[in-house]
Amino acid sequence: MEQVIPGVRGAAPGAGNATLEWWQQEGKWFSYGGHAVFSRMAGQGDPVVLLHGFPTASWDWSRLWPMLLQHHTLFTLDMLGFGFSDKPSLYDYSIEDQADMFEGWIAGLGLKKVSLFAHDYGGSVAQELLARDQEGLLPFSITRVGFLNGALFPEVHSPLLIQKLLGSPLGGLISRGLTRRTFERNFRRLFGPENPPSRKDMDDFWYLLTYNNGRGILHNLIHFMEERRCHRNRWVGALQKAEQPMRLISGVVDPVSGSAMARRYRELVPNADVVSLRNVGHYPHFETAGEVYRAWRDFCKQSE
Repeated sequence: MEQVIPGVRGAAPGAGNATLEWWQQEGKWFSYGGHAVFSRMAGQGDPVVLLHGFPTASWDWSRLWPMLLQHHTLFTLDMLGFGFSDKPSLYDYSIEDQADMFEGWIAGLGLKKVSLFAHDYGGSVAQELLARDQEGLLPFSITRVGFLNGALFPEVHSPLLIQKLLGSPLGGLISRGLTRRTFERNFRRLFGPENPPSRKDMDDFWYLLTYNNGRGILHNLIHFMEERRCHRNRWVGALQKAEQPMRLISGVVDPVSGSAMARRYRELVPNADVVSLRNVGHYPHFETAGEVYRAWRDFCKQSE
């Protein structure tokens, strides 16, 4: 049965034609703990919540957005500390807190069932939500989960040097002193050789990162790498005990969470469903949105 959410906006520019300005203009803000959070919602049909990664924002989904709109009502937001949302400097950022925000937002929208589609940092948030679902703590149910590249298993995650430095005692200095050149050099390494970001893409990613003093808090956000290690049993256990269908769509040339992560997923997750994308890096939904869309649609049809 299709579910239509009233009051959401519909049409989006075609894949690859959306602009960051349009993305922001079509957004809505809500308050979480007194902080403004940017959100997007559109379409009709089976509701899907999109969870973005670090250090980017919901904009990552912009190329996949018009494709998914053909069959789904889409919900996404910039997590606190990311993108167009507030970035308080004195804040205890955590995966659990971001999960609290998603839980309250989804419940507040009156949704009873949602699918999750998560990337990177968002994958950890999805794992926490899955654990809560298994504990009977969520006011809604999760029908299916799609994962893109991310550190689902911290033991096979290979962070870049800049990420290690941000998590070190020097993290504050590294964060505040980050230059466009350093960011771009490291960020480009995450993409597959056939799908590098354009100059305009880099302008957009840098703008979102630095918006509202974003550079000043990167060292606070990066603590999620330690959280993954601390909560490893809970979050990996959530994958192993999940009863709903799950699929990992993996860009295999990702240097931080590519082929090794996919192998580990096959080893540890019962009846593992993995789609490997050749020559694709850490951002499959931005690099090859069409391939990701086909893998997602096939997954949805199989799990209906």
